[in-house]
Amino acid sequence: MRQASVRIGFPVNPGTGASLATTSTDPAASVPQFPNHKTKLKQLRQRSCNEKNEKGKLCGGHLKRWYYESDVLEQKCGDIQKQLGDGAEIYRCEHCKTLYFPHPDEVTGQNVAGMGRLSVFGLTVPPKK
Repeated sequence: MRQASVRIGFPVNPGTGASLATTSTDPAASVPQFPNHKTKLKQLRQRSCNEKNEKGKLCGGHLKRWYYESDVLEQKCGDIQKQLGDGAEIYRCEHCKTLYFPHPDEVTGQNVAGMGRLSVFGLTVPPKK
């Protein structure tokens, strides 16, 4: 059974309680960087990876909730466990393994992948009232 998730908009070091965020007001600037992992901030309702490869093509892999506590390779590395503690909400691209932190304005608890983007063609059915 998994532990309850801890929602982090701006990560806090569990040992000291100090915020890992910088003094900048830009949320993307506050994403912690790890020596062995590429990290980014998810855009609002983002469900696929927007990382570009060396040829300039988008990765496009699905972002999936990553439970780093049970990942064998992460246990050897230990970067995220040391800095964020247990149960932090982190998403990982299934192809390039880039880590994404949730957007501070994103609603949680509805769907692992997020709500998705609204249709630009007007085909989205409005919710029932």
